[in-house]
Amino acid sequence: MKLSAHVEKVPLIHPFHITGYTFTHNDLLVVKLQDGTHVGVGEALGVYYKHDTPYTMLEQVEALRPTLEHGITRKELLELLPPGGARHAIDAALWDLEAKQRDMPVWQLAGMEPPRPLLTTFTLGADEPEVMATEARGFEGVRAIKLKLTDDALNAERVRAVRAACPDAWMMIDANQGFTRETLASVLPAFVEARVAVVEQPFPVGKEDWLDGLDCPIPIALDESIQDHRDLGLAVGRAQVINIKLDKCGGLTEALILAHKAQEMGFKLMVGNMGGSSWSMAPGFVIGSLCTVVDLDGPIYLSADRTPAVSYHDGHIWCPETVWGGPVAA
Repeated sequence: MKLSAHVEKVPLIHPFHITGYTFTHNDLLVVKLQDGTHVGVGEALGVYYKHDTPYTMLEQVEALRPTLEHGITRKELLELLPPGGARHAIDAALWDLEAKQRDMPVWQLAGMEPPRPLLTTFTLGADEPEVMATEARGFEGVRAIKLKLTDDALNAERVRAVRAACPDAWMMIDANQGFTRETLASVLPAFVEARVAVVEQPFPVGKEDWLDGLDCPIPIALDESIQDHRDLGLAVGRAQVINIKLDKCGGLTEALILAHKAQEMGFKLMVGNMGGSSWSMAPGFVIGSLCTVVDLDGPIYLSADRTPAVSYHDGHIWCPETVWGGPVAA
């Protein structure tokens, strides 16, 4: 086995704003594992709010070089690295490599049903209300929208403006930990009026008890609070939806474990992304077939994507096996 790993910097088309952060580019960790003529590829961005960056992830990968080049299974990888981007990139490369070695697509290796196009949200960064409305109107074929909100007084106006721009679109909002119980209560009537379907991560990590007894008629999704399956207990009685992101849980292998445990506990599933190219979306597309909410729009914000790439049509994402996780082309 031969390992190669490096970081690529890809600019965003426009700056992207969320609570406490503005992003202008994606740093992408790319991992490749070659065994003979077969090469598996994985890509990850890490978890910015845990200081899990592509450069620290690259150090983690390089520290495992002797082990990886000797040969490793996905199950063994779960024990060698914690949840995070480094494990995700390696895990994705192992899945892709096995698909090529066994001439079998990843969805089949994972025991999943054949893939289908998935309705995906298109995400609006927090901005002035009319700017967000204009951007929403610019999404071609949009059928589902996710609004990033932040800790200021404009959130109700943002939601109303986007709803007016896209009267028929399914809509969710993501606070990225930016609300208090009081600020959520103040904007909740506007959310209900605008037919918001899901409120994602309203409160900070560590403040999950703020959800106890919360009078909220809209389903709550937890993202930052649930890193992997060991955190699911925090959501019991507090949330209805679990947002699975492969960068935070550490790859498709753990994502499948998390998804099945969450379903057994009665939660609905969402798949999200930290950004990235089609190589980042592809493993998420596999888990997306289990999810009621899909948020796999990362490549549309990049100045350049992979070739071949995922495609977006009529509000849906489609990932051909030629992008990642498919058999060797004839």
